[in-house]
Amino acid sequence: MKKILLAIFSLGMASSAFSQAACSELFFSEIVEGTGNNKAIEIYNPTANPVALSNYRIVRCSNGSSIGTDSLQLTGTVAAHDVWIVANGQTTSSANSPACDTALQNMADQLGGAYPDPLYENGNDAILLVKISPYSVIDIFGKIGENPGQSWSDVFPYTDAQGTWWTKDHTLIRKSTVTGGNMVNPTAFNVTTEWDSLPVNTWSNLGVHNSTCSASGIFENGNASAKISVYPNPAENFINVNANSMITEIRLYNMFGELVSDRSYGKGEMDPFHTFDLNGISSGLYLLEVRSLNGITSAKISVR
Repeated sequence: MKKILLAIFSLGMASSAFSQAACSELFFSEIVEGTGNNKAIEIYNPTANPVALSNYRIVRCSNGSSIGTDSLQLTGTVAAHDVWIVANGQTTSSANSPACDTALQNMADQLGGAYPDPLYENGNDAILLVKISPYSVIDIFGKIGENPGQSWSDVFPYTDAQGTWWTKDHTLIRKSTVTGGNMVNPTAFNVTTEWDSLPVNTWSNLGVHNSTCSASGIFENGNASAKISVYPNPAENFINVNANSMITEIRLYNMFGELVSDRSYGKGEMDPFHTFDLNGISSGLYLLEVRSLNGITSAKISVR
């Protein structure tokens, strides 16, 4: 930990920002800064290979600190073009610290630790994604060493004294055109250049990230013989499904495993490409199951 904190202090002295080589390393894809302890961080794997997370950690520089104040070791493996969700781990409430919403925790792949922990972040904390060996900071959210007040804003110098607050009581989603993390502390943190803002306690997009790093923005998932591509993702009124064999049926399940919509295709309708109707489907995260002549496979999709 000492090595990490010293390295972060050196990083905080930098004056300009640059990104990783395109689609070569993990980066933050969503930040949930909700009410109470409703906090979550989503990390995207833009590469074509699974990545073991034991070589990564999340570090927080709290309230303008120039060094890391707490950190969380990541665990597990994130699949290619998939995401890893970490949510605040508090399960019981105290007088001054409410529990994180169970629904948000149920969406997570990993829960944070006891306070102090990066998942107790607020709108004025810089959050870092750190690779342990060889050591490097591979993404920075915020500006290390700057306390913007309660939030960074959308008007220069991007502190809370002017403009609209963006990083407090909002969910922020990385723009699909971003292909790598910011490795050097910015001179000024203009959150609007790389992030889109959603209202407080919006979690419907967690679990899926739309990125140009995935071929043409397409999210792919499946077994070795039954391959599918689905796009756009997130989707609104429809989603396109492209398979490597004739599609016989498409089913849509919610996160409770309940079937919410399905469409079967008879002999004269079977085709490797179909557009699946999402009209009337509530916003949220779903599992799209595709049955084809090559087998059954599925993909996580987000409906707006």
